[in-house]
Amino acid sequence: MSATGSHCFEPIADHLGAAYLRYSFTKGTRQEVDHLVAALGLEPGMRVLDVGCGPGRHAHELARRGIQVHGIDISQRFIDLALQAAPGGATFERLDARDLRFDGEFDAVVCLCQGAFGLMTANGDDERILAAMARALRAGGVLALSAFSAYFAVKYFAADPDTSATFDAATGVNHERTVVRDEQGQGAEVEMWTGCYTPRELRLLCATAGLEVVSISSVEPGGYGTNQPTTETPEFLLVARRP
Repeated sequence: MSATGSHCFEPIADHLGAAYLRYSFTKGTRQEVDHLVAALGLEPGMRVLDVGCGPGRHAHELARRGIQVHGIDISQRFIDLALQAAPGGATFERLDARDLRFDGEFDAVVCLCQGAFGLMTANGDDERILAAMARALRAGGVLALSAFSAYFAVKYFAADPDTSATFDAATGVNHERTVVRDEQGQGAEVEMWTGCYTPRELRLLCATAGLEVVSISSVEPGGYGTNQPTTETPEFLLVARRP
């Protein structure tokens, strides 16, 4: 167990299990990895840390391309699923992202689909996780991080009376009530809190963590690319380098 302990997402992941991979936002894995390989300059034999790896969909795809991947997630259920289908070169462990202790061991770090960053909405947690991911990189190593867009949250969620999501302008946190279903279709009502960011905030966080921003792009699941930031996509994809 992690020294930090459990997180509100852990029981959600335990309930979802393999049903997580039925959600539409998980269907663009190959396109996302195609983009990441190019954007991060990944090559066979390189070492990648996947923070908040879930059931391992990105780690598995990277490993199939000859990249050595170590995935960590707070959910033991997700780790068990990742291990069941793991190709050679992919390893996994249950670990809280707030407890990362790696030091200069990886050529790249990825943290995608709000796997850790953004879900840790307590004061200072996201900063702590970003700093730990920066430490995990070797000199010259690269980070790819997806973050929910505060612009999108305000424009499409907070002002919509028909949605269950509310955006707190004071904290930048989106609060959502929704129903998630397990493999048997059994529903459970859950609450999720997600930190949302602007490109300026991401740049400031990177500066604090000692990272140099390479690019920030507007993206959506299955649609990773190099488009300039706008208010029209739910996520930003940050690419940064450790000097």
